[in-house]
Amino acid sequence: MKKNVLKKVLQLSLLLFAGASGLAQQRTYCNPMDISYRYNFEQLNERISYRSGADPVIINHKVGNKPGEFFLFVTISGGWWKSKDLVSWQYVVPDKWPMEDMCAPAALSVRDTLFLFQSTFEQRPIFYSTEPEKGKLKFYNRWLPRLPKDIGPWDPALFHDPDTDKWFMYWGSSNVYPIFGAELDHRRRLTYMNPEPSKAYQPMLWLDPWQHGWERFGPNHSDPIKPFTEGAWMTKHNGKYYLQYGAPGTEYNVYANGTYVGKDPLGPFEYAPYNPIAYKPGGYATGTGHGNTFQDNFGNYWNTGTTWLGIVWGMERRIVMHPAGFDKDDQLYANTRFGDFPHHLSTQKWEDSNALFTGWMLLNYKKPVTASSTLDTLRAELTVDENPRTFWVPTQNKPGETLTTDLGADHDIRAVQVNYVDYKNTIFDSDSTVYTQFRLYASKDGKKWDKIADLTSEPKRDRACAYVELPRPVRGRYVRYEHVYTAGPYVAINGFRVFGNGLGKAPATPVKLSAIRQKDQRNADIVWEKVPGAVGYNILWGIARDKLYQTYQIWDDQPNKLELRALNVGVPYYFAIESFNENGVSTVSEVIGPR
Repeated sequence: MKKNVLKKVLQLSLLLFAGASGLAQQRTYCNPMDISYRYNFEQLNERISYRSGADPVIINHKVGNKPGEFFLFVTISGGWWKSKDLVSWQYVVPDKWPMEDMCAPAALSVRDTLFLFQSTFEQRPIFYSTEPEKGKLKFYNRWLPRLPKDIGPWDPALFHDPDTDKWFMYWGSSNVYPIFGAELDHRRRLTYMNPEPSKAYQPMLWLDPWQHGWERFGPNHSDPIKPFTEGAWMTKHNGKYYLQYGAPGTEYNVYANGTYVGKDPLGPFEYAPYNPIAYKPGGYATGTGHGNTFQDNFGNYWNTGTTWLGIVWGMERRIVMHPAGFDKDDQLYANTRFGDFPHHLSTQKWEDSNALFTGWMLLNYKKPVTASSTLDTLRAELTVDENPRTFWVPTQNKPGETLTTDLGADHDIRAVQVNYVDYKNTIFDSDSTVYTQFRLYASKDGKKWDKIADLTSEPKRDRACAYVELPRPVRGRYVRYEHVYTAGPYVAINGFRVFGNGLGKAPATPVKLSAIRQKDQRNADIVWEKVPGAVGYNILWGIARDKLYQTYQIWDDQPNKLELRALNVGVPYYFAIESFNENGVSTVSEVIGPR
């Protein structure tokens, strides 16, 4: 009897502790992904310190009939991450690793074995593991043959065809060479099927920016520099082979994924007229290029990618994940609508990826914000402008520094994301001194404050993109960030993002949408009439009225026009628009087209 009573008391105590500390089962996620991004060592001699994550590959590794466990591989990370739910990622230190680290690694799970291979222009091994959750690696092929100069394989992807039991590799990262492909010989430990290195591979696809507007380089595809193709990935669906690739370059808002489709793993392949498949040029976390497509344990597809920061160093980046899928016509797409707002995690097979959007809106875009102190011109308002390359720095990195945002009225607060950058940092190793702690408070009047989250009560880990979902909505007008700890001489925040819902009405549906194709069919001029009370707009477009899979997010304080430069020559398009504010989203406008 006493044991039962003690057991119930213990259970009640745990529940009360969880409620008091804000701990609860997280049901949502928000891009950029909240992982422990690692400090890069490549600019050590130049004393340039920054965290980064790019070129992600998420593998659903299944053993027997158990639900799969997810493994995340990221460029220059010294190891990988594991997760059972795609939101709580635990870093894994492997028992062996290349001295130069791994850039854009290829990963693949076949039956009970996970395979891993790094980008290289030299001879490097293929690793395998039957216990990746423990970090155990073994050599599968100790030394792949060297390919001709400059060929690679850089940015590789491994593919196993379950219907034929054949193995393949795809790779490429260049504005000179194409994406290559090669069959591998499983009987010879996955070396190239053709023993002659110069004949072991063949070209799969080339960029064609003169026909494909989205493949043009630069911000909004405006730079004449020859674009780059990289980040190959293969997905098989309904007997078709979708060879995916990233373009036109990681440094800009238009980094995207596209696909060619074929009936054989080595082609020939045809360009998909609905490209790009993953594209997010507007908003906070812009860019979706160079990732992979995978399925969760419910059979839902996801597409990963890279979003660019480039503050401290050109290759300073973060990673993103968007719902994806194949429609009734086998068109591959990723849904980036509100792609950096909170989304639900999958709990079942879904039919409409839009259902994963929580409806929690950004509550503090360019709202008033104050700080306890400010270093030089690195002001507090730079944390709420939705520009990841502007940031606030207090005079000292010490506990008690605060940021306070005024939402203007009471709102139901559901989540907060705090994003950090490495301003004049001195760290080159993500050791035990590198972790993130802060507290969050809410208030109705700016005088009486209630603590709504406390990272000091959680296990220590680094969180450059810390996303905190509240266990229940909190009504308030003010939200405060109280700094506790980050490593390094400065704390720098480039995003203080509060999500939830206002108590008013969503804005009206925009009218007078116009989309006129230019003489250069890669471009279209889009104009609309602004709506009172709107915070922003989503321009939606696609190749059919029911396939408006592309989204370009525009803020209301920007001009009500857009030169869209991402279209394919000879492909007719349809367009629509919706508006949004703190209270919700309007209905979608009438679809216009074809154009």
